[in-house]
Amino acid sequence: MMLVRASPSALKEGRWYEYLIRFALGGAATMFAGWVASRFGPLVGGLFLAMPAIFCASATLIETHEARRKREAGVRGERRGKQAAALDAAGAALGGVGLVVFAVVFAASVERSPVAAFVFASAAWLSASIAAWWLRHKLRSARNLAANSRAVG
Repeated sequence: MMLVRASPSALKEGRWYEYLIRFALGGAATMFAGWVASRFGPLVGGLFLAMPAIFCASATLIETHEARRKREAGVRGERRGKQAAALDAAGAALGGVGLVVFAVVFAASVERSPVAAFVFASAAWLSASIAAWWLRHKLRSARNLAANSRAVG
């Protein structure tokens, strides 16, 4: 089982301009979402706020860093870089499931109490994200087990 953990030391791997690119893309996506919200309303603008500009930048950086790390170790690292970016994409998709659950719970309860709605929606987001990760893990384990049993038999 894979443990999920934060690694602040990974910040040292990036170059200053890579962080600038992330910041600029995230800021541009947010400004665009604000413009869409002012023109078409907050419901439509909120959908654009979920635009994955930051994800695109981070996936590219993850692939580059992993490939560079493997190259420095004397191994071709293109495949490892793509796998790391794919894993990040899977995590982003699972986080997206949690965000949808957050939005539904928040929208359903915000009129009663905005503070309570935020607390309940945050708890629902965390629960849904963990449940989605657990389900993905179980499905992948079952698929790998089935593939291994076919290969052996």
